[in-house]
Amino acid sequence: MNDTYAFIEAEKTTHGVAFLCRLLKVARSSFYAWLAAARTRSVRKAADEALVHEITVIHVGSRQTYGVPRVHAVLRRLGRRVNRKRVARTYQDILDAIRWAVAQPPVNGKPNMITVDNVTTLWDMLSDEQALYARRRAERKAQENRRRGPNPDLPVVIDPDLWNRAKDRWGEVLWLLRRHSGPVLLLARQETVTAFENDKPTRDTVRKIKAEKNLPAAVDAIVELHALGEAHLTWVRTLHWDVKPGESTRFPDFSIDTLLRRLGFEDAAAARQVTESRPEAYLQEQDQQRAQEQDQQRQQQEQNQQRQQQPNRQKAQAQQQNGRPSELTGEQARALIHKALTDENNPLECLRAIREEWGFRLLQRIPTKTKMWGDLNADDLISKCLTHIEEQKKKREEEHTEEATTGDQTPQANPSAAGLEEGAREHREEQPSTAPAPPQPESTPPAAEDAVPPPPDPQAEEPPPAERPEETSAAEEPQDLPALPAAKVPAKKKNATEIARQGLLDEAEVQARVKWVTVGEHLGPVSETGEPGLGQLRDFVQGHRAEVIARLEEGGETALADVYRRAPMPDLGIKRKFAAYLDRAPSEQ
Repeated sequence: MNDTYAFIEAEKTTHGVAFLCRLLKVARSSFYAWLAAARTRSVRKAADEALVHEITVIHVGSRQTYGVPRVHAVLRRLGRRVNRKRVARTYQDILDAIRWAVAQPPVNGKPNMITVDNVTTLWDMLSDEQALYARRRAERKAQENRRRGPNPDLPVVIDPDLWNRAKDRWGEVLWLLRRHSGPVLLLARQETVTAFENDKPTRDTVRKIKAEKNLPAAVDAIVELHALGEAHLTWVRTLHWDVKPGESTRFPDFSIDTLLRRLGFEDAAAARQVTESRPEAYLQEQDQQRAQEQDQQRQQQEQNQQRQQQPNRQKAQAQQQNGRPSELTGEQARALIHKALTDENNPLECLRAIREEWGFRLLQRIPTKTKMWGDLNADDLISKCLTHIEEQKKKREEEHTEEATTGDQTPQANPSAAGLEEGAREHREEQPSTAPAPPQPESTPPAAEDAVPPPPDPQAEEPPPAERPEETSAAEEPQDLPALPAAKVPAKKKNATEIARQGLLDEAEVQARVKWVTVGEHLGPVSETGEPGLGQLRDFVQGHRAEVIARLEEGGETALADVYRRAPMPDLGIKRKFAAYLDRAPSEQ
């Protein structure tokens, strides 16, 4: 952003400030605020330059051994109140200086040479940074664990992750230096250390570069200056110079120009290229490969959808030619269901044919509105109609069964009693009844016993309960002939416990059908030791209600799930509520 404001400041004499700010998408107030702070920045820059000079003097005076902590301590003793971070800012200054030097153009066609004096100080600074961070980490851990902190007079162990961080910062400096097209000269100090052989110290000594240990592998040549005018070449990487690796060769006529010419830099300068490994390229390749796979999958899905839609389009065209609508609306769905309900032959098959023809997924997306059941989709409306028709059919079959059972259990009377009964019946037919029966329309045919009663129209309101005419009591019968006493067979009533158990077993069967398991597998945990008790069975069934409700909601049966959630315990009509669902689902039990 400072570069942008500096550009506006430099070009404001040629173009207006408003035009430049609008072109560069910056606010004019921000530019004028930056301009007003120019004096403060210049004062700060002068102070930084003075501080850098003082730091350099202290570092040179310590024979280039002081790092950030010691330099900061010397400044404090001299009366300079400077933040330690400001002293340690030299690393960023080095990076900025390298970026500036790399960006400079060649002079008269000759490349520039960058000299870093020295890399030993840079590595010491990076090591001191990590040492300070390691001490702070140790103090924080000691405070958290309520233990004594590290001794300030003793060094703190630097963890490997901190050394890796220092190496990363060192690698950033080398990476910037490799961007330079010209030569780079790195100056470093050496120290004399004991030579080791087979991991054992010897009496010999060797010279070692005091810097990051991988520095020799990153340079093209290493020249050691043992004394004034005494240079030794200890490492070189070139095809223009026949030097045996690992040997130290005296370099009598050493100079930077001679070294570069012997390395062949003059011939290779015009075509020099810098290459480096890029591990992140593997991640980019993986991302590209994943993107290609996703594109292929998307294209495959589109092709499959087109293949699936092609028969549907042909079917829709055929339906339009036949007069059938290609898309079903709520009014059309309700009309089809009404037509199926009014079918005289078999309304059940007509409703199932609608579901088979249009599909339950499409019907679930079509909203319908009825006066009797309110707002619900077309599939739920069909389910309710099927359930209602089956309940009416089952109820009518139970009534016929009861009538047949009552007729079989009536005792046979003797012939004389039968004659008297027939005469009494004839007499009752002649006498008008005290309670008139409702008129029967002559045009309505008598309903067959197996015929299914018509289901309620979804557009009609719920009819009131049917009222039956009161039966004629024995006191109101004609008294001409004595009435024969009717044989009363006491009906065998079921125990309340048996009724409750049967309701729980029915609910357990419904749960097993929803979970796609057998009833034996479902009741296995409570029936291992024998037939479970009523309370144990009730707790087991009630505990599995939540799982069954969740399965129903996952399958899209939200209305049935709500009905089951409000069902009492036990629910004797649980099978009737799930009849439509169980009729759709194939039985695996």
